[in-house]
Amino acid sequence: MGKNNTNTSSEALLLKTLRNEKTSRPPFWFMRQAGRVLPSYMAIRETHSLWQMMSTPELAAEITLLPVHDLDVDAAILFSDILMVPYAMGMGLEFTETGPVFRSPLIKYEIPSQHLKPEISKLQFVFDTISNIQKLKSPEIPLIGFCGAPLTVLCYMLEGLSRNSEFPSAIKFIYSNKQETKKLIDAVTEVTIEYVKRQIEQGIDVFQLFESHAGLLPNSLYFELFYPSIKRIAQEVKDKNIPFIYFPKGIGLGIKNITPELCDFVSIDWQIPLLEARNMVHQEVGLQGNLDPRVLYVSPKDMECYLTPYLEFGKKNYNWIFNLGHGFIHDTPFENARFMAQWVKNAQWNR
Repeated sequence: MGKNNTNTSSEALLLKTLRNEKTSRPPFWFMRQAGRVLPSYMAIRETHSLWQMMSTPELAAEITLLPVHDLDVDAAILFSDILMVPYAMGMGLEFTETGPVFRSPLIKYEIPSQHLKPEISKLQFVFDTISNIQKLKSPEIPLIGFCGAPLTVLCYMLEGLSRNSEFPSAIKFIYSNKQETKKLIDAVTEVTIEYVKRQIEQGIDVFQLFESHAGLLPNSLYFELFYPSIKRIAQEVKDKNIPFIYFPKGIGLGIKNITPELCDFVSIDWQIPLLEARNMVHQEVGLQGNLDPRVLYVSPKDMECYLTPYLEFGKKNYNWIFNLGHGFIHDTPFENARFMAQWVKNAQWNR
């Protein structure tokens, strides 16, 4: 493993669950937990841009650990963005009020693969952030590293922005230019692997790959074009003896193709019932998720109606991490997020 062996206790609840050891309750953390849900984050956001927060290692480390203090989660996840890889490939990433933007989308070039200039050193601030987190965090709290998966990353690189979550121009390009798409996938994968390796060297304990837009393509085309890349990234992580979590949002019935050779755990989105996911996914692959983040809009009393059914699942399934089926929504009431966190910790799991 990387440096995490000396910085994180092997008894950490998340790590024990990832090793398929029995625990008294499921571990929990939340996607997008270090962000707009937290009043402490919003106080920092008043005087700093998103890019300033991510690119300043001391500040990014502090923000990474905010949900540990504010929500008492069982793991921290690196405060960063899924688009660090294209930034390292010379894409000129900017964060605007409407989302991330690439001023020179690849789709405008006749041969997009010729306009990439990979330089992993551009991401040194991310590696420095991980080093800072290691100095600050408790040994009981594992650190999750991550990046965006190739389809998701490529959609942004081709389209240039994210105002239309269907990425129509990018998908049209993928269908119309298969060979060039494969070249782009290979280029993204090479940089991704280097990025993952460097995160592991700096001491992350777990790695999650975010395929936020797996549902944009039919399963057959997704598995044909992108699955080989996913396998290469996964193998790099597993070769370093780091647990690998794969989150293919919107993949639907495609989860039945996910095996232990690919990942240790697969994160389930809110569109698939958890019990059905358990029946479809290989039994040796653990599950993470899949609470609909919109449940957090209701009152704590009503929220319990949505949370209670998870007790029966958690009682029988030790290889499960409590999480959302996607990230926190920006206007989620902090009090509701805190209530849910305390509910998971204090519920009777009857294990």
